[in-house]
Amino acid sequence: MNRLKIAIITKEWPPAIYGGAGVHVVELTQAIRAADGTTVDVHCFGGPREDAFGYATPSEFNDANPAVQALATDLEIASHLDGIDVVHSHTWYANMAGHIGALQYKIPHIVSAHSLEPLRPWKSEQLGGGYAISSWAEKTAFEAAAAIIAVSDGMRADVLAAYPTIDPQKVVTIRNGVDTTRFSPNHDSSVAAKFGVTGAYAIFVGRITRQKGLAHLLRAWKEVPEEYGLVLAAGSPDEAGIGNEVAELIAELQKTRSNVWWIKDMLPHKELTAMLTGAELFICPSVYEPLGIVNLEAMACETAVLASRVGGIPEVVEHTVTGELVDYNGDAVPFEKSLTESITRLMSQPELLEKYGAAGRMRTVTEFGWDEVAAATIALYRRVIA
Repeated sequence: MNRLKIAIITKEWPPAIYGGAGVHVVELTQAIRAADGTTVDVHCFGGPREDAFGYATPSEFNDANPAVQALATDLEIASHLDGIDVVHSHTWYANMAGHIGALQYKIPHIVSAHSLEPLRPWKSEQLGGGYAISSWAEKTAFEAAAAIIAVSDGMRADVLAAYPTIDPQKVVTIRNGVDTTRFSPNHDSSVAAKFGVTGAYAIFVGRITRQKGLAHLLRAWKEVPEEYGLVLAAGSPDEAGIGNEVAELIAELQKTRSNVWWIKDMLPHKELTAMLTGAELFICPSVYEPLGIVNLEAMACETAVLASRVGGIPEVVEHTVTGELVDYNGDAVPFEKSLTESITRLMSQPELLEKYGAAGRMRTVTEFGWDEVAAATIALYRRVIA
């Protein structure tokens, strides 16, 4: 069998990892490199580096809209894709590099659908006029791609609904994975002590963005009994509006509660696993979530999960087995009321949460390994080349 030469294109690469798509790219790349018969080159944003082909924004575009800067960087990347067999891009930031490189060098382009611009209208707050550009870039790349990888069945359905001209046969579900060696129970109580965290607590981990639903959680927490603590490992707001809203809601809670802790900086890995393990409950109140790697990470640390029933989350969190799900239909008031009720009930049942946590750990080990993800992805590469 011929050796495959693969180019993976991504905006995020360590240490600049700020979301699930970046985690996915790193883990998938490592797993594919470990497979026989493959060579992987990573092309990433962020300037020259030794562990990947890194590209800085061309200086002429330093003052341009962020979406325009991404396209300028994509053009730089696309000109360096000669001699490969297949190009695989992740997120709209990188999609046009794959699309143009595929056209230029007559190679198949595979897109991984981690999210969809039409389903994230709040991005217009972050990108301004660039949202129209990011939407165009995604649509153009998706419609021309040789294949599209959806990270969940829910995402596959969303792709076909958002872009009805796409042939359903070229949209393939390959779910995200989790490294259950790196993410495993870590009972280091000194980490909680470092942040002054005491008593029983629930935890939220994620970026401050409307997608993650943190403002809903904070409003819901006003009615949660004061005996339960809340740790918020949340930073990197998408834009000032949501950043200010979240800061005000946290400050309001902290006026009357001493057990609401806000960790603004990204936690080092060992501290993250310790805080996840120490929590009674992990909460994912997302209003949009193609899959939610962070739920897998919490489950791998043997922590029960309460999450919204949106996107691909139900394919990860098995209701009443590894945690519980709360319905979200776009109406904030019933969603927040349901969150309050579920959090209060679950935090009062530590034995049930322990049961959910054990089942979650087992599920991640048996069903979400990166080896299987890599094997399915390589099989797709070979299929589009044939």
